[in-house]
Amino acid sequence: MVRTLYVGNLPWATKPEELAEAFAAHGKVVGSRIITDRETGRSRGFGFVEVEDEDADRLIAEMNGKEFNGRVLTVNEAKPRGEGAQ
Repeated sequence: MVRTLYVGNLPWATKPEELAEAFAAHGKVVGSRIITDRETGRSRGFGFVEVEDEDADRLIAEMNGKEFNGRVLTVNEAKPRGEGAQ
């Protein structure tokens, strides 16, 4: 089973591959994506990482508050759409 993690406070230039690589050092990453503005195509500073269920809690504990390319990440379990912004 896969769980989705929200990752906030990302540097604007972060690519999905870089995000996946950072998390892959701590567990199995299934996928990653960076959320961009529809009109400008610019990163909105957050994204999502899909990880194996058994790795999710450990990844949150290890990556939340960790510095990534000069910024301190906010990592928690993503909420399904409609449960509020993160």
